[in-house]
Amino acid sequence: MLLTADIGNTSITLGIFDEDALVEEFRLASDKDLPLEEYEVLLKSLFKNFSVKGCIISSVVEELNEKFKSAVKNVFKIEPLFLSTEINTGIKIALDKPQEAGADRIANAAGAFVLYEKPVIVVDFGTATTFDIVNKNGEFIGGIIAPGLNLQMKVLNKFTSKLPKIDVAISNSAIGHNTQDAILSGVIRGSAGMIDGLVEQCEKELGEKAVLVATGGYSGLICSYLKRPFDFINPTLTLEGLRYLYQLNKLSCCVK
Repeated sequence: MLLTADIGNTSITLGIFDEDALVEEFRLASDKDLPLEEYEVLLKSLFKNFSVKGCIISSVVEELNEKFKSAVKNVFKIEPLFLSTEINTGIKIALDKPQEAGADRIANAAGAFVLYEKPVIVVDFGTATTFDIVNKNGEFIGGIIAPGLNLQMKVLNKFTSKLPKIDVAISNSAIGHNTQDAILSGVIRGSAGMIDGLVEQCEKELGEKAVLVATGGYSGLICSYLKRPFDFINPTLTLEGLRYLYQLNKLSCCVK
C-alpha cells in the first residue's frame, strides 16, 4: 500500500492507497516541536493494520521534512519520495521560477491534469486560499495566493484590540447585526466574492471558461456563497495527485 503525506502549515493530511483506491485518511497537527519519537508512535498507531510499501511526501514546512522522513524510514523501513521540481511532475511547470512552486500546488495541478478537462482552476482552501491553474495545453501556468479563512480570523483578532477570536462558521446574512456575524460575513462572504471575481479575471486571461474544482477543508462551506458553483468538490485532490506522481516516478525508475 502507498502512504501519501501532505504537510501543510496547519495540518498534515495522510492518505493510504490500495492501488488507485483511497482506503483511509487521517489528519494531524503540523507540530514542529513534536519529537521524532512521537511522530513514529503516531504512524505506528494509525497504520498498524496496513502494509505500507511506498510513500510520497509533499511539504511546505521545511522544519518537518527531515523529522517526518526519518519517522517514515524508521517505522516502515522504506525511503520516502519527496515531491519537488527535481522529480517527474508529469506536467510542464510553466512558471517564471518553477522551483518556487509549492509541493502541494504541484500535486493539485498534477491531480487536476489527470482527472479533469482543461483548462482547469483548482481552488484549495488551506492556511492560504490558493488557485492552481492548468491551461488548455496541460501546463501548470501559476495561480493566486490569498489568506485562508482561519488566517483571516486570527489576523483580525491579533491586530485589533476589541475584535474577538471566532471560528469559521456559516454566515447567515451579509449585514452583520453583531460583531461575530459582521466578521463572518466579511471573511466567508468576502472570500466567496474574491473567488468569483478572480475566477472571472482568470478565465478572461485564459480566453475561455475553465473547469472549476475545489479542494481543502472549507470547500463545502464556501460553495453556497458563490455566484458560480464549483464544477467539482474533491477534498482529496492533493492526495490523489500525490498517488499519481508516485506511480509515475516509480514507473520511470522501472523503465530505466
